[in-house]
Amino acid sequence: MDAEKACEGNPAGHNVAFLCRVLGVPRSTYYAHLASRPARAVRERAEELLVGEIRVLHAGSRGAYGAPRIHAALRQAGQIVNGKRVARLMRVHRITGITRRRRCGLTRQARRAVFAADLIGRDFTAPRPGMRLVGDMTELVTLEGKLYLATCIDLATREVVGWAMADHHRAALPVAALRMAAGRGGLEDGCVMHTDRGSEYTSEEFHTEIGKLRMRQSMGSMGRVGSCYDNAAAESWFAVLKAEIGTIAWETREAARADVFRYIEVEYNRSRLRRHPKYGYVTPLETRTLLRQDLTPAA
Repeated sequence: MDAEKACEGNPAGHNVAFLCRVLGVPRSTYYAHLASRPARAVRERAEELLVGEIRVLHAGSRGAYGAPRIHAALRQAGQIVNGKRVARLMRVHRITGITRRRRCGLTRQARRAVFAADLIGRDFTAPRPGMRLVGDMTELVTLEGKLYLATCIDLATREVVGWAMADHHRAALPVAALRMAAGRGGLEDGCVMHTDRGSEYTSEEFHTEIGKLRMRQSMGSMGRVGSCYDNAAAESWFAVLKAEIGTIAWETREAARADVFRYIEVEYNRSRLRRHPKYGYVTPLETRTLLRQDLTPAA
């Protein structure tokens, strides 16, 4: 019994046989527990490292990623891990994604509006890039005053292909975003540009620019003016922006511009994972590449 008293798992040196009788467990259980200690230490260390990687990815997403996208990001980094394990560790360590806030729209109908037919019909999908875009605007709060952001989003890839910011939300703002989208190339002749019926989009200026770029204008026609369902994809993107960018008000307009630029061009288009029905979790730019590969005829 001297060997038992000296055992590492019994530092006080009590008689193991006596302790096991008191606890009502066989001595084999005690020794099995001791034998499994090195393996447990390895597992615990691996778990600590995994939690560290999860924290890095979570911080890199501005705290936006929940368990599904953290799991996808780990797999992209070459880490083979079970999704349920990731969810459990995030739950245990209180690492949570961001819940989106409701957004106030800017939709106001112009007095002398130029309307267009609804070419989307709430079907916010597209089989190839450059075929269908959606646009919308939102306001951002700074201590210097409001700043407005207009975007154009490709429905095939969900990439922000055009955007513009200004201290006003006149028609010139969405026109500038539209010109950026066209300037990047890849838009088809007759590409649909779908928006709500706000005054900026029903203006003659915006309608004329659509014609110059050989695009087709589309507007939500179902429900009342400002119905979120008529332009859900564009409004949903703004909900993502305001949830993930993590800023309620900026000190200056210039600070807001810089933060939004970094989010769109660096974090969202190139890094943010989104679940695609065919390709799984991929970024908007990866989606564009994969779709183009699928559409390229075999040599």
